[in-house]
Amino acid sequence: MTGSTETAGVTADWRAWQDSWDRQQEWYMPDREERLRVMLDMVEAFAGPTPRVLDLACGTGSITDRLLKRFPGATSVGVDLDPALLAIAEGTFAGDDRVTFVTADLKDPHWAARLPHTSYDAVLTATALHWLHNEPLATLYGQIAGLVRDGGVFMNADHMIDDTTPRINAAERAHRHAQMDRAKASGALDWAEWWALAAKDPVLAGPTAKRFEIYGEHADGETPSADWHARTLHAAGFAEARPVWRSPSDALVLAVK
Repeated sequence: MTGSTETAGVTADWRAWQDSWDRQQEWYMPDREERLRVMLDMVEAFAGPTPRVLDLACGTGSITDRLLKRFPGATSVGVDLDPALLAIAEGTFAGDDRVTFVTADLKDPHWAARLPHTSYDAVLTATALHWLHNEPLATLYGQIAGLVRDGGVFMNADHMIDDTTPRINAAERAHRHAQMDRAKASGALDWAEWWALAAKDPVLAGPTAKRFEIYGEHADGETPSADWHARTLHAAGFAEARPVWRSPSDALVLAVK
């Protein structure tokens, strides 16, 4: 595995970009590492230390990175459509035969046909599927159910808002944004600033331009409650589903086949 790539005489430090992405995401989610730790705890509980994992909407490979550090015998297939984030992922894990990356659009009904395997011990995703509206997400859950082996798991850690508690939601949001403002004043990068840096990088500029052609500034998805996710996963064919971690605004829902 290598940490840098040279393109036309310009070297990209992929590990530095990976770390920069993590810091940017942590500005929005200070408890990001905790939810990923619980996710990997549950992978171990259901699949042991050598799981075959599908890292869904993998981005830079943040889940895969933590998976392989904790379980060196694991294998991971990362799937995403974002050319810039995939460039970072592919650069970070170049030469590591435990990792495969696939370019696919999860809204394409045939996206799973691009995968190298038809069955996985665990399908994992974090802070990505809120880009989808509820109807296509429910369809995706049905496709995921077909990829998880019997006894295997799917986990989604994402923004999951309970609309029945508006006062709690408003207070939590105000408190969280006050913390974010303080971190920003200390130099934290937000989403737009991170992408502005990527657009100026000699290696990432091209993939970043393509990324914005695909997605625009930001997708307009939905953030249904954890209960909605659990019900929808049941309907998709999973035997059990419930949150196994929560924060005031987010949750990690686990579904077992």
